[in-house]
Amino acid sequence: MAGTRYQYTTSPRKLEPDIQRKRSKKQRKLKVVEDLPRQNVEISKEQKKRQKNLTLVVIGIFILLLTISYRNSQINEKFNEVQDLKEQLASLEKENQQLEVTIQNSLNLNNIEKQAKERLGMQKLTNKQTVYVTLPKKDYVESATEEVKIEDSKQENWFQKFVDKIFNR
Repeated sequence: MAGTRYQYTTSPRKLEPDIQRKRSKKQRKLKVVEDLPRQNVEISKEQKKRQKNLTLVVIGIFILLLTISYRNSQINEKFNEVQDLKEQLASLEKENQQLEVTIQNSLNLNNIEKQAKERLGMQKLTNKQTVYVTLPKKDYVESATEEVKIEDSKQENWFQKFVDKIFNR
């Protein structure tokens, strides 16, 4: 029972050195693998060409993805700018509406009369200040009987003026 690890009694077991285990480990010797001379493997021209093409394709894909990523970041920045400008526009429109409401409220006739009395010192008219004017029912519009000729001296040159004088006599 010394070889088993399970203990059937309640008394502690005695510690025995694990000499057998150590010996078995020592007895096992590590095998050293000698380096074999590497074989010179020649790569054909076709394989080199394939590797070159594959690297170029990978580099091309990387550049393409990098370009797409950069363009998306620019689009994102412009979209954020547009959103900020829309927010500013909305706030300005709201402020504009509030100002229109205050203007409409201040255009009340009572407010206008109050401002006229307080700031300008105006008063309401009395009957003594009212003057009535009577106008005859004659039509004051006269029709034009003369022909109106507009001459623009700046546009006419000296030759045109000379010709006009000769033919107008």
